[in-house]
Amino acid sequence: MSKRYLVKIRYQWQLFCLALMFFSQLPVSKSLPYSEKRMNRANRYFSLVGIVIGLLVCLSYSLFDHFFSTHLVIILTMITSVYITGAFHEDGLADMADGMGGGYSAEKRLTIMKDSRIGTYGTVTLVLSLLLKFQLLVELEQHSILMISVVFAYAMSRAFAASLIFDTPYVAEDDSSKSKPIACQQSGIDLMILLAVAFLPALLFPWLFVGFWSLLLTIIVILLLLRLAFRYWLISKIAGYTGDCLGAAQQVSELIIYLVLIHHISNTGVF
Repeated sequence: MSKRYLVKIRYQWQLFCLALMFFSQLPVSKSLPYSEKRMNRANRYFSLVGIVIGLLVCLSYSLFDHFFSTHLVIILTMITSVYITGAFHEDGLADMADGMGGGYSAEKRLTIMKDSRIGTYGTVTLVLSLLLKFQLLVELEQHSILMISVVFAYAMSRAFAASLIFDTPYVAEDDSSKSKPIACQQSGIDLMILLAVAFLPALLFPWLFVGFWSLLLTIIVILLLLRLAFRYWLISKIAGYTGDCLGAAQQVSELIIYLVLIHHISNTGVF
């Protein structure tokens, strides 16, 4: 293999590590090169990071399942997930709920979202979303597809959130923002890689059963409609997106994927 290709592979690996550092607390090299351009290019690997985190969460689930009851295992698994991600997405959901619920202008909403304190809207939204996620994971476990569903949803939801970068204006935040650096540009190639990787976990499902393709199509259509509505709502409220909005998009779409999977099983009885 020529030196040229090794340099390209190393560059892509560094982009993936940068995405991993952005989306999780997993250790990466402290000497990892960083620039705004690299951050923008790294968004192509956000769904791959979702797969990695999902697999680690599933590993923790398997370990806990040897020692504890179902409900306790689910709670410990959720704690593991939050620890790995640093509650990054949950924080975004709470902040966006506070901003959208408590602000009466775009400027006020953005100001509230930048505040590190959590308010009533954020607290209620976060608590209800965690309760809903717990119940959904319990039901998925009862149908013996929890681990497959988690990996699939972690990848798809991150692709859903990151795809907003492609055609939604980024609302620049000032120096007082508490947010991490964020990707604010996305090329067509980056978007295609992001989406292609996100569909890989779908291969884990028993796709030969009747109804699989209709289920996958249903998830795609629902996420596309959600994306259209969510994007329109963000532009009407704050003229674009912030990092908090992407975190909220990931959490909401993850829950919706679980809901669609459970609805499918309840109505067809197959997986």
